[in-house]
Amino acid sequence: MSVITGHPRRIAYDVLLRVEEGAYSDLALDSALQRCNLDQRDKRLVTELVYGVLRLRGRIDFALAQFCTRPLARLQPEVLRLLRLGCYQLLELDRVPDHAAVNSTIELARELNQDQAAGFINGILRSLVREQSQIPWPDPSQIKAYLQHECSLPPWLSKEIMRLMPNREARLLGESLKRPAPLSLRVNTLKIRREEYLEKLGAGGHEARCGDYAPEVVIVEQRGEGPLPGNTEGWYQVQDEASALIPHLLNVMPGQKVLDACAAPGGKTTQIAALTDNQAEIVALEKYPQRLELIRQGAERLGCTSIVPRQWDLVRAPDFLDPQSFDRVLVDAPCSGLGVIRRNPEARWNKGPAGLKDLAELQRVILNNVAGFVRPGGKLLYSVCTFSHSETDSCVARFLEEHENFVLEDLAQVVPSEWCDLITDRGTFRSYPHRHGGMDAFYAARFSRLG
Repeated sequence: MSVITGHPRRIAYDVLLRVEEGAYSDLALDSALQRCNLDQRDKRLVTELVYGVLRLRGRIDFALAQFCTRPLARLQPEVLRLLRLGCYQLLELDRVPDHAAVNSTIELARELNQDQAAGFINGILRSLVREQSQIPWPDPSQIKAYLQHECSLPPWLSKEIMRLMPNREARLLGESLKRPAPLSLRVNTLKIRREEYLEKLGAGGHEARCGDYAPEVVIVEQRGEGPLPGNTEGWYQVQDEASALIPHLLNVMPGQKVLDACAAPGGKTTQIAALTDNQAEIVALEKYPQRLELIRQGAERLGCTSIVPRQWDLVRAPDFLDPQSFDRVLVDAPCSGLGVIRRNPEARWNKGPAGLKDLAELQRVILNNVAGFVRPGGKLLYSVCTFSHSETDSCVARFLEEHENFVLEDLAQVVPSEWCDLITDRGTFRSYPHRHGGMDAFYAARFSRLG
């Protein structure tokens, strides 16, 4: 593996270029950080710049447009990329002095052979320094403009949020999606107790607390200088608290047979194994071989011995499984990922409403193709990390119309009382970052098959 040389802003620039060319931000960033020779402090700056620019692109572009005499869409991509990097530092990074943000951006422009544009970039950024307080940010009462320009959401997504909830709630959700997601870890109870792991985090210089809902989750509020303890030992899995609640809703018992229909990368699969102390038979399906390997690697690292991975594309019903043979089926379906756009920030810019319709149809097909494997009295849990109507309530209503032998259960009757604020009037599960301690936005519905 070749080593990447360069300073943090150059590496961040290169990662942003790769994302614009179609790479996933997390994969491109991980690859760059593994190959560079930066210290931990500079690696964190690279991460901050990449995710920050992608997450707040709408806000950044609104600010730049106030000082740029040309439409941003007509600028050379290299120039706009540099302006966004410089603007993000000026708007959001108090620890970076204004002169350092401007000068480092100009130096990077010259390093990239953008000498002719250096003066143009310098003028815009210095105008931003002088007149930042004069930027006409929309008032929260102008909810559509506020979501787009202050909260950095594309117009189509702003409309979707406004459709789902009243203006005040829409504003709070938009503001929460503007901020970075918390670092949540699911403690692997096959190997260590949560209280013991919290002690090890503290001994390593990390500040952490218990999650608000999930009994095996910890939230790392401040990273220490060193790595998190227990990676090679399999003590934890990086997993948002909302994601870690989904396997609990499945209510698997030792000795039962489980189908995890869309299993990769395997966080929920391995959690089911942990919840049953490796005493449930889990068949984990995944379409892509490279993602199937992630399940295998994760199971090995975490000590999960009850998982049988199998490659299969669920646009067809699996012909190697026996009908009505599973006590529990989890469909953690492919979705728009709107609930996790803080973690995959480029998603807000490369998705659209047409894609939601296509995904809703795919979710319908997958549900139809696994429904026949639920035994009478068994449970089918549908979950997605999104909040769009077409992928949540609408998808559930369509499934019930097409499957009279399934009924929707009221999850309020089966979850602990302290989780009831996560359950809707319809009995489905919904989490939102602005309501539930910063966790991701997830949705889940549980069906029971009639005898």
